[in-house]
Amino acid sequence: MNETIQSPERNWPRAGVGILLIDELGRVLLTLRKLPPEVGCWSILGGKVDFLESLEECAIREAREEAGVEIAIERLLCITDHLLPSEGQHWISPAFLGRILSGEARNREPDKTSDIRWFPLDQLPPNLTVTARNAVAAYCGRSVGARK
Repeated sequence: MNETIQSPERNWPRAGVGILLIDELGRVLLTLRKLPPEVGCWSILGGKVDFLESLEECAIREAREEAGVEIAIERLLCITDHLLPSEGQHWISPAFLGRILSGEARNREPDKTSDIRWFPLDQLPPNLTVTARNAVAAYCGRSVGARK
């Protein structure tokens, strides 16, 4: 029987935005997560939407906070119904395609992320988060699976 972790603080869906950044060499910027959800997985930049913050504002803020880059949003790639019953987490996660306007990507949140690095699209690590996997699939024009 698969047990679901119940947390009184998180028994409702939350909103989190992801940003798929592709450089001029066709590489994807990924971060290695230290914290839930999906500890130990590679993720696109992103984070939770603050109260009264637009999705686009969140994406821009998160790119600045996590990687020290200023970005422009190109388009919406997909929306992931990110269900993680074993972690007691449920996220609604739109993912945008973005491009870097300025800055050099580096790990600006070492307490949350153990590594940040560029990967060629054809050499992505196997342990991608659900949202990262879906964003890459949408970018490449493949069918997007919504769940882990």
